[in-house]
Amino acid sequence: MNDRIYLSSPDVGDLEEKYLLQALRSGWIAPLGPDVDLFEQEMSDRIGRRYAVALSSGTAALHLALLAHGVGPGDAVLTSTMTFAATANAIAYTGAEPFFIDCLPDSGNMDPELLKAALESLTAAGQRIGAIVPVDLLGKAVDYTVISGLASAYGVPLIADAAESLGAVHDGRPAGAWGEVAIFSFNGNKIMTTSGGGMLLTDDGALASRVRYLATQARQPVIHYEHTDVGYNYRLSNLLAALGRAQLVRLDEMILRRQDHRRYYRQLFDGVTGISIFGGDTDTYDNFWLTSIVVDPAATGFNASDLSSALAVSNIESRPLWKPMHLQPVFRQARGLTNGTSQRLFETGLTLPSGSAMSAISRERVGAAVTDFLVSNR
Repeated sequence: MNDRIYLSSPDVGDLEEKYLLQALRSGWIAPLGPDVDLFEQEMSDRIGRRYAVALSSGTAALHLALLAHGVGPGDAVLTSTMTFAATANAIAYTGAEPFFIDCLPDSGNMDPELLKAALESLTAAGQRIGAIVPVDLLGKAVDYTVISGLASAYGVPLIADAAESLGAVHDGRPAGAWGEVAIFSFNGNKIMTTSGGGMLLTDDGALASRVRYLATQARQPVIHYEHTDVGYNYRLSNLLAALGRAQLVRLDEMILRRQDHRRYYRQLFDGVTGISIFGGDTDTYDNFWLTSIVVDPAATGFNASDLSSALAVSNIESRPLWKPMHLQPVFRQARGLTNGTSQRLFETGLTLPSGSAMSAISRERVGAAVTDFLVSNR
């Protein structure tokens, strides 16, 4: 059996080993330390924000961003329905209600027109809106120009869930530079990884201080353990920060390799009736984290799950696009404004191996398996 080809396995090498060994030999093994400080500074410099706080996950970063804005029970938080569960879970942690907004067909990102309609109707009903949390789906930055304007017009904090989009750009500004707060994820399958980890970025010094306080068990600055707030054990370890620093050095190189995979898949499916690269013919606002296709079964005679099953026989991982949050049993009672676009993308979309660690030989294996399937289904 051939080795399994994953969607996006970690891409680590000699530089990561060097940084980790240096951190290990420094004696800074426990959470926090010089590599955490340097990682925060290097990330804030890259994104162009004044403050960065390294945390244990992107979910933790989003949770604290919401808490720092006073989001809690009785609030509605407007967010993308086309996302991973962590976005909605973080909202639920605060006691607030996620209110799901459907997406644009070309990007899967929050539809600004539906967002505007939701803001109008909820405001008219007297509903307090705690925040707007748009999600950069699969590395594609949302239309922050329009969404920022809406957030400002309604006086609602904008918290950018850029968990998947480090390296993407919108209107000349990097993902993570938009909103009162933005968050990144460094989970093992992301564009860069710290094994597990995340980052919160902001230009608000008071907010950054509040997040650091909450993330370290809300300890008061006294010699004994004194607590006046409920806190969380959410800070990143020094060793994982060292890994992140090495990954950040290599980020642009890894993005270029994923971009090359996108070009390969674009050529592979060129001229195949009924299959298109998700995101359209342009790669604007994208960091190429994952490449997905959309399959029109009426034109192809097969559906996305048929192709996925064929790839699985060859030990190649593939996966549908995110199942929308408003269709998840756990959030079946949540309100939202949906129009069927996200459900259609879930039913017709398929994500293919896209990691920067994928070799040319592995990519050719994927291409051969796809070609064999297409030939057998003509």
